[in-house]
Amino acid sequence: MTPSAPSSGPSFELLPGAADSPVILHVPHSAREIPADVRADILLDDPALARELDHITDSHTARIADEAARACAVTPWRFVNRLSRLVVDPERFPDEREEMLAVGMGAVYTRTTHHADLRPADHDPEPLLARCFRPYARAMTDAVADRLAATGRAVVIDVHSYPTAPLPYELHGTDPRPAVCLGTDTFHTPPALLSAAREAFAGCGEIGLDSPFIGTYVPLQFYGREPAVGALMVEIRRDTYMSEPGGAADGPGVARLASALATLVDAVSG
Repeated sequence: MTPSAPSSGPSFELLPGAADSPVILHVPHSAREIPADVRADILLDDPALARELDHITDSHTARIADEAARACAVTPWRFVNRLSRLVVDPERFPDEREEMLAVGMGAVYTRTTHHADLRPADHDPEPLLARCFRPYARAMTDAVADRLAATGRAVVIDVHSYPTAPLPYELHGTDPRPAVCLGTDTFHTPPALLSAAREAFAGCGEIGLDSPFIGTYVPLQFYGREPAVGALMVEIRRDTYMSEPGGAADGPGVARLASALATLVDAVSG
């Protein structure tokens, strides 16, 4: 049975942290929920949709962020997407700037990870952009602005995962796939933040830089303009903590990664 949520349900949640924490753990791709009315426009049958959710969902990343937050000396804020990225992907550009449009995976996907049709070719993305994408972007912008006002800076740490073997949709699938990939931005990822991440995740396996995924998320209001907003993407290879493609979290992987993430948060919170 395909997971679904009421069409009136919340699409995201901001979980408060300490008043003096500059850190926001951003978890955009951990959910599988799809509102029933959005499900009606998806072409896949229930078994095929369940398989697609297994491949595309960053399973258990919300749990990793939650366990990390509870272990931190200064509790970070958490901004968590409560709907599947098959509803909208909040980290895509909503226009022609998005390179993933080439494979039908812009802000509103029309193709699957294996290039099958997800939505009709003439599907209008505007209703979902208005309903989910733009409110999410505004709320994330407000969350960053709040941290800037409260602490004088903000640090957005994106928490993602990716499969051990590349999926057909990936534009850089032949690149190295380390245990932990750190995605950076030349303006928003200062050397001290990257160094702290390398040190924090040193015990989690090989660490790579911008491979196989590159960049990090910063609300557009601040992107390339506000140096007090730091950002880093943490991409975790799924075989280090779970059964693939969409199974349970295995062994000590979640605890190890949560501890490393907490170490990173603590290092950049002071």
